[in-house]
Amino acid sequence: MVYVLGGWQSDFARNWDRQGLDIAGAFAETVNAGLEATQLDAADIETGHVGNFVSDLFARQGLLGGFFGQVDPAFNGLPTSRHEAACASGSVAILAATAEIEAGRYDLACVVGLEQMRNVPGQTAAEYLGAAAWTGHEFADAKFLWPRAFSDLAEEYEKRYGLNYEHLMRIAEINFGNAKRNPNAQTRAYQFGPKSFSADDEANPVVEGRTRKMDCGQVTDGSAVVFLASAERAAAYAKERGIALESLPRISGWGHRSAPIEYAQKIRDSAHDAYVFPQVRRAIMDARARAGVADIDQIDAVETHDCFTSTEYMAIDHLGLTAPGESWKAVEDGSIEMGGRLPINASGGLIGTGHPVGATGIRMMLDAYKQVTGTAGDYQVEGARRVQTLNIGGSTTTTVSFIVEQAA
Repeated sequence: MVYVLGGWQSDFARNWDRQGLDIAGAFAETVNAGLEATQLDAADIETGHVGNFVSDLFARQGLLGGFFGQVDPAFNGLPTSRHEAACASGSVAILAATAEIEAGRYDLACVVGLEQMRNVPGQTAAEYLGAAAWTGHEFADAKFLWPRAFSDLAEEYEKRYGLNYEHLMRIAEINFGNAKRNPNAQTRAYQFGPKSFSADDEANPVVEGRTRKMDCGQVTDGSAVVFLASAERAAAYAKERGIALESLPRISGWGHRSAPIEYAQKIRDSAHDAYVFPQVRRAIMDARARAGVADIDQIDAVETHDCFTSTEYMAIDHLGLTAPGESWKAVEDGSIEMGGRLPINASGGLIGTGHPVGATGIRMMLDAYKQVTGTAGDYQVEGARRVQTLNIGGSTTTTVSFIVEQAA
């Protein structure tokens, strides 16, 4: 069993370049703030992991594990590594850390996720992010590759089941609304007009295909860190602080699946399947099986990947909140809203909070920790004791899902 001791998240509204902060400085800030938040010392950490997608392009910097040694002398000699799985990089870093802990190699891990993405022009950023697609083989005619890819996903839902754009816009409206309660959300101060969440070409212009401005997750600078511990180390941590071990959240289940990198191949493979992305469904169900969760009603909240509204629309039926192709029902009846049957993205998700790619999976884990410990503040889901995360890389080329819960 692996426990989550806590962590820290940066303010996703910040622009590091404008503040004179480079990726090394952001890394140090994140680790130090996380240590302070959890009342841990650098000398306590036994292994370090970094989730990051493409700092090699945005920041001209690789080998990010080496930044641990720059943060504190106690980290000199720490075993470290960096993990890349596009937008699921942070979750894959968590998987690696949990595997080490479960294998008995180490008892306490520091897992950092970060991405700097606002230091280049938007078109350049779009080109860099395209590295998660099959370079030179797909979407070559798109100016903005990922808006095009998830426009194609919306088209696929239209083809198989029918799709009403109003339902996608309601997803966006909910997530932007949730973000207003999150003090770290990039869009918390955004203002919207009466036509913002509509197909109005001026208020909500087309980006690519069916994808409009309000369908899109936000390009963001940001970082997050979590500290993971074995049962023995978590028990010692709890005893030192005079709290019950049962009050600390634990990762009770995980799912990890991959699919061919080409979007079109995924669609061909699922042509006769009820789910558009069967491997996403498998990752979700794997996590629940490992956690002993038999029914979706045993989940209190979800933090899911909503890089675009169509991604969350897909997640709703793949999570089992509705039958395949019927995600619109959960949108219409308020199931996914705060106070609904299964609140989704109480934090604001990627659309509302922001999407610093390598940090997203770790931010989701931290938000799950906050929810089950009742420390999410104004975006707390009442009574949340078990949260599922769903983090996707590329066009669902990599999917990772965790179940985080608190026994007490």
